[in-house]
Amino acid sequence: MDGVLVHEERAIPGAAEFIAALIEHDCRFQILTNNSIYTPRDLRARLRASGIDVPEEAIWTSAMATAASLAQQRPGGTAYVIGEAGMTTALHDAGYVLTEREPDYVVLGETRTYSFETITRAIRLIEAGARFVATNPDPSGPSPEGTLPGCGSVAALITRATGATPYYLGKPNPLMMRTALNRIDAHSESTVMVGDRMDTDVVSGLEAGLRTILVMTGSTRPDMVNTFPYQATRVLDSIAQVVPLVGELRQTRTHE
Repeated sequence: MDGVLVHEERAIPGAAEFIAALIEHDCRFQILTNNSIYTPRDLRARLRASGIDVPEEAIWTSAMATAASLAQQRPGGTAYVIGEAGMTTALHDAGYVLTEREPDYVVLGETRTYSFETITRAIRLIEAGARFVATNPDPSGPSPEGTLPGCGSVAALITRATGATPYYLGKPNPLMMRTALNRIDAHSESTVMVGDRMDTDVVSGLEAGLRTILVMTGSTRPDMVNTFPYQATRVLDSIAQVVPLVGELRQTRTHE
């Protein structure tokens, strides 16, 4: 989503046309984001404000992927959450109870208000035996004022204090891609992932068996592309260049 369809809540040129082309060609799709702050309803409203209209059920967040995975691993469990409505709502919907008393998991998500108090409580709960999971390893994120510390940075702080490494359930974990595929009843061989980051989007797409398209409107700069040991199927300037390819990609089911 961020860096592909929108940048700082402004639509990237071609984004609305891309969604329209998917609908025109009857392509099932999911919009993925590692941002766990917002619920799908919130994100749909933010996209509409940018001129991009997508159904709520077409949005799949790292918070939702995390909640779905925990509900499968330990149904009806408990969690202490560092995060916002996107994370707490997803866990509630998955049947989880949020608590500070002997939780099964400490769940770390994105938030605009990390506090020393909540991080300290998470550290002590992990030391007492809670399992440590996090939505994504992104070290930073953008904001209108500049760089913000991301989930990965706060996870590193907790890891340094406890020695416990979190299990990340958002991108680049291919589980997020596979759960998204299941939501649209799709097969990896007939699906394409479009993203702006080599280290999360492209690698998770590759590991899930998808063709991948990297666009240059987000985190990965052109000079960085060849430094990775893996490559995207295609590298394009922006989502606008993907629009005329939608019909072709809809018909093609093999790697190019």
